[in-house]
Amino acid sequence: MVGERLPENMPLQELLSQARAELLATTKLPMAVDFMLSELLHGGAFAPAMDRLKHYFAPFQAFLIREAESERGRFDFRMAMVILQREAEYRSSEPSPQGLFLYQFESLCRNRLSYDRGMAAMAGDSVYDEAWRDWILEVRRQVGLIDLADMIYVRSEHFWARQARRTDEPVEPTRPILFGDKEGKIALANRRKDPLYFFAALQRHLNYPSVPRPQPIDESKHLLPQALRRLERLEARIKLLEEEQRGGIDITKFYNPHGPFPQDS
Repeated sequence: MVGERLPENMPLQELLSQARAELLATTKLPMAVDFMLSELLHGGAFAPAMDRLKHYFAPFQAFLIREAESERGRFDFRMAMVILQREAEYRSSEPSPQGLFLYQFESLCRNRLSYDRGMAAMAGDSVYDEAWRDWILEVRRQVGLIDLADMIYVRSEHFWARQARRTDEPVEPTRPILFGDKEGKIALANRRKDPLYFFAALQRHLNYPSVPRPQPIDESKHLLPQALRRLERLEARIKLLEEEQRGGIDITKFYNPHGPFPQDS
């Protein structure tokens, strides 16, 4: 609801109050909304409240809102809400660690957010087990030095299957396998390419969730009022020109009849 109504320029405090009223009858979530609303009213931000409500919000979700609320950043709050909405829809279905990781990593990539802080938040998500957390922190240290496709490929079933075919003997993986055979094949095909092409291929072939793109603001609703104001100004100029052609402009009608100062009684 908040993400849908933010483009209407409604105050965030009012949106949270409405959300609380809608949730009041069925869940205990209004207590969390009350806490977030009080943080917003007193501190001007509700990312700190999300950090404390760990049973409702994952660390990565709080990270997105914190980045959107940052005065130094350029991450739009409305885009953060749309990303959170898409992630919540994916979590409510049958989420996999692979799909969630790729969605969160693409969110960092597309919106130019901090990989260091973002991946630290990702590692704190309860969806990931210890093997996944260790690997996410490893990627955090190596991102920018090694391609993501390479890091996924060497942790896939496809990599170890190729190793076994080369030696004609069974090969025991030295590290936990985190990705399947299909992910490994797609990663191998997208090595040394733009990561966005890699994400698009995974979404196309494996139906992983896609990250929302920024949508251009619809300016059409402002065009008619702007056109009307311009027509009014043109009409006023035309009237002045007509008066000038008829023998001069009567500027006395623009005077204040009482003068610049009130007259003494």
